[in-house]
Amino acid sequence: MSGNRKQRRPALILLVVVGAVGCLALGWWQWTRFEAVGGTGQNLGYAFQWPLFAAFLVYAYRRFVQLEDAEPADPADVPDAPTELREIPADVLPPRPSVAEDDDPDDLESRQISQYNQYLAELSARETDRSTT
Repeated sequence: MSGNRKQRRPALILLVVVGAVGCLALGWWQWTRFEAVGGTGQNLGYAFQWPLFAAFLVYAYRRFVQLEDAEPADPADVPDAPTELREIPADVLPPRPSVAEDDDPDDLESRQISQYNQYLAELSARETDRSTT
């Protein structure tokens, strides 16, 4: 375990404690609103919901620590693990749709898209590299 992880843990524990206490306080506040004269079932629902959020914060932190402390899996121990890098096949993704210019010369939308793409290509060709200015 690296020293950096140990240094972060008190801050994370404090964050979880503050968050859980805040959730429990909000649950208590909703309970008192439910018991008040104008309390509704919605307040009761929130009164039960906030403690669940607090429990989830504690669970998520516990799971985070478990995953952080776990030793990385050795690829040799995993069955059917590839031992070498492989190239991604070219046909994994479907081909991109293309708009052919001569499909239907009477189609106004197709001609406008084609003209717009030509305009963008001209702008790109004229564009100078402005990353250094």
